[in-house]
Amino acid sequence: HHLRDNAITTSAATWVEIEGEVILLVFLPGLLYLDSYNIDIHLFFASFWQLLTFAFPMVLAGTTLTALVAYKIFPYDWSFDLCMTFGSILAATDPVAVAVLLNELGAPPRLKMHVSGESLLNDGSAVVFYNIFSARFLYELGISGVGENVDWAEGFKKFFQLSFGGACIGIAFGAGLLIILHRLDHRLSGEDSVVQVVATITTAYLVFYISEIQSGCSGIIAVVFCGVTVKTFGETLYNDSHLSHHFWEITEYLLNTLLFTLGGCVWGDIVSKPNVTGSRVEDARFLFGASDWGYLFLLFFLIIVIRFFLVFA
Repeated sequence: HHLRDNAITTSAATWVEIEGEVILLVFLPGLLYLDSYNIDIHLFFASFWQLLTFAFPMVLAGTTLTALVAYKIFPYDWSFDLCMTFGSILAATDPVAVAVLLNELGAPPRLKMHVSGESLLNDGSAVVFYNIFSARFLYELGISGVGENVDWAEGFKKFFQLSFGGACIGIAFGAGLLIILHRLDHRLSGEDSVVQVVATITTAYLVFYISEIQSGCSGIIAVVFCGVTVKTFGETLYNDSHLSHHFWEITEYLLNTLLFTLGGCVWGDIVSKPNVTGSRVEDARFLFGASDWGYLFLLFFLIIVIRFFLVFA
């Protein structure tokens, strides 16, 4: 009892209970805006169609193959819509460690662009597929007002609404931010430089909120296209580009640190939670048992195989 009530475990328990929507709203805009603004814009447009192929058809293929692994191999008796939801969560790639390694090895810029550019776009596409398949899964639970029976026609409509709607909103907010940066481009006052930085972070979070919450589109894609728009036309409008760059570097480091700390808390809560099947404490078993660990490592291996097949097929 004393262990459960100490400050560290109480704080961790509070973190674990945070709503998923709050996590997305707090962490994603800041991380995505910096990544989209830092890309080499010329290489991005030169590789755009290949990145688009990686981000949408290949993510859907990865989602489907991962879902088949969960449906055919796992013993959990999941429905196929739940397996597709599971697959969409795992289909996107995280380039943080890979990008650092490529920089250390002096990899070609185009290869680094393929890794970072694909990650930017497939974050958005994975969330689009997740929204579609999770709605189908929640609908099949039979709870009134929960989920949606998304057929093929509705699925395509939802896909284009989320992706293209988010892109249009992002471009519109990017254009608005360019106007603000231009009006503050005096280079006479340090306050204008600070206001420019404030305008960028405000726009990043505002475009995510408007697109994701208010408009029913993809907030991730909106932030990415907002950052790309500002990068394309507004790089020379900053009074103090070093101030903006250092601010966003610090912000990214803090958000990444907090996000991975939160992920560790949630994962620790899952693997350490007991499942009491009887009336005695001795009957308690961990929800995440030995067989689950085995399936986890098998899934890790098969995801690598799937990724290798999709890239080189």
